[in-house]
Amino acid sequence: MSDPNANTTTFTGEERMFVAGKRRPARSKKVFATINPATEETLGVAADGDASDMDDAIAAARKAFDETTWCRDVERRVSSLRQLHAAMERHADELRAMTVAEVGTPLSMTYTAQLDAPMEGLAWIADLAERYEWERDLGDAAPLGIASHRWVRREARGVVGAITPWNVPHQIQLAKLGPALAAGNTVVLKPAPDTPWCATVLGRLIEEETDIPPGVVNIVTSSDHSLGAQLATDPRVDQVSFTGSTVTGKKVMAASAETVKSVHLELGGKSAFVVLDDADLRGACATAAFTVCTHAGQGCVITTRLLVPRALFDEAVDSTARVMGKLGAGDPTDPGTICGPLISDRQRRRVEEYLALAVADGGSFVIGGGRTADRPRGFFIDPTLIVGLDNSSRVAQEEIFGPVLVVIPHDGDDDAVALANDSPYGLSGSVWSADRERAVGVANRMRTGTVGINGGLWFSPDVPFGGYRQSGVGREAGVAGLEEYLETKSLAEPA
Repeated sequence: MSDPNANTTTFTGEERMFVAGKRRPARSKKVFATINPATEETLGVAADGDASDMDDAIAAARKAFDETTWCRDVERRVSSLRQLHAAMERHADELRAMTVAEVGTPLSMTYTAQLDAPMEGLAWIADLAERYEWERDLGDAAPLGIASHRWVRREARGVVGAITPWNVPHQIQLAKLGPALAAGNTVVLKPAPDTPWCATVLGRLIEEETDIPPGVVNIVTSSDHSLGAQLATDPRVDQVSFTGSTVTGKKVMAASAETVKSVHLELGGKSAFVVLDDADLRGACATAAFTVCTHAGQGCVITTRLLVPRALFDEAVDSTARVMGKLGAGDPTDPGTICGPLISDRQRRRVEEYLALAVADGGSFVIGGGRTADRPRGFFIDPTLIVGLDNSSRVAQEEIFGPVLVVIPHDGDDDAVALANDSPYGLSGSVWSADRERAVGVANRMRTGTVGINGGLWFSPDVPFGGYRQSGVGREAGVAGLEEYLETKSLAEPA
């Protein structure tokens, strides 16, 4: 790993999309700008694809699946994924600098979820594919009196359309590409227009430094957010894997129904951080404060509702505010920064609308509540702590995607569980208590896909991740993440 204090590495963005094994401009030759969220400066441009480019990419993916041995050659897939992992490691410093510039993520996060962890996940999925039981023998039986030998085979689904957001682009892109490719699928990736280079750079590495066959991976960039809908409606696409808002996820699911595609959705969250009355209150509140400030709160699993015992409410608010006040929005290239800018002016305005709504509904700001005064350039918002709202308020129910934490009192374990579960989402959560059995009991009652207990971290390549209810369908990572991209075929022959 390179020196985390060495943040002067230069990088070259990749302007071209990647179709049928070659980087190329859009058919229209149009481009769109990619912007540095911390400075508002234009970094460069990316190819502005349209329906014709997406059609080319789908055709290339379909041909590669139907006419090559990719879907049947496990050894080649494993080797190719390891080549891509090695290429990313060789270029890690360049990728790190590019990610900070394009995403606005704090540099420190590129050593975790923004780059290093996704690369680790790519290596892990290659190892899993190598040892995975692609066929399983079920032995002999005589159903309907016919002596038969049976076995089950796992096979690729076909062409996968992957639609990804901007907040942790490497993590989410590789969480889709890795298992989809390991399973033998071909892929068309449509990244968010806010972070095109974090996707197109993969095309460069694949073309120059791997043996992945042409058409197996295709990357179509576009300023048009709706272009990904083509993946959901095209009958040549067998599966859609989408990460983003629940509102858009519902549209993807509805559009995919016409051709009865397999749909994998990782959607929104409004996760609760539950503090019980015997917990280390200062430690819990410090963790909650740090978590919501990380990457300016732009993460679907970030805990944005802090549920504390009513009798300890004032103490919890004071403790949380002290920590949040020390984590003010800062320069993402500074190794000490935790809270960088929001991704765009559009996202900042959205957060500001929620802050105004909080006041209109009777809430008040303990700290924060607006733009960062000493940063006139960049899309910064101060870490904000809100009190005075109940759990039914929109600010406590809807995903904001900013460094905004709402503190809500609870009246004991049962009430805390009820408040935590009183949400359309069910993605993640946290529980703190001095009594492990009590904490686990509360965690088991929370209707979420992941729960951290007393600071425990579930985030790892081998741990399935996903949500309940309107937080999604299916799982990423772990064996379950690979199997999202597999069909099951049952076979029998005379015994």
